[in-house]
Amino acid sequence: MSTQRSRPIADALTSARRILLHYRHSPGLVAASLAVPVLMVVVFGYVFGSAMTVPGGNYRAFLMPGLFAMVAVNGLMPTMIGTARDLRRGAADRIRSMPVSRLGVLLGTAVADLLVSVVVLVLLAAVGLATGWQAHRGLGLALAGFGLLLLFRFVMTWLGTCLGLLVANEEMAGQLAALTFPVAMVTNTFVPTGGMPGWLRAVAEWNPVSSLVAACRHLFGNAGTGGGSWPLQHPVAGTLGWSVAILVLCAPLAVRSYVRHGR
Repeated sequence: MSTQRSRPIADALTSARRILLHYRHSPGLVAASLAVPVLMVVVFGYVFGSAMTVPGGNYRAFLMPGLFAMVAVNGLMPTMIGTARDLRRGAADRIRSMPVSRLGVLLGTAVADLLVSVVVLVLLAAVGLATGWQAHRGLGLALAGFGLLLLFRFVMTWLGTCLGLLVANEEMAGQLAALTFPVAMVTNTFVPTGGMPGWLRAVAEWNPVSSLVAACRHLFGNAGTGGGSWPLQHPVAGTLGWSVAILVLCAPLAVRSYVRHGR
């Protein structure tokens, strides 16, 4: 009985090790993952930021929580493409033929992605500190903010797994992943929502990414703007609510689709 209960955890660790070994043998992928945050700060903070006016006057302080949130959201794309690639190349079929926990396999993928994202967030935070960004409300709330970011990244990997299993095609998954960028842009990440048209502002304020960005600004004590929607008035609770809802929906669907695919 104890062996059966512990197997999903053991299989999750094995699955996570497989993904991390892929990163180890793909230095270009690791370099890209680490370089993108630096480029984002330079492009958005200095190039676009020179023309931006935000509450508080410091655009980079306004921007950094949004860039942290973009790292969390970006867990969707590689997971979706990787899942579709495994299906097409038969890796998923070989894994399913083994006596392993299906939940453990998918959980391991999410855990490996989470570990990689920790490294990326640490690097981005270091770059932010070097450019003048600070967390003003103490270490405890700063850690709570990063914990919220990691939770959302974890949730995004499950959403990416669901979508990857749904399309089951690497090329189509890549095209679908490109569509996530506009969704992440219609938020309060780069500009306040107050200047948007009414209908677009409503979409942006109910976007889960907006509540995550607002929650990080609140927990880090950075400049930001509120909003008329409930998630932006209660950003931490709103982000937790979105995260739980997406996870409760996507995790069971992902496991079920993984078990049934190819039958």
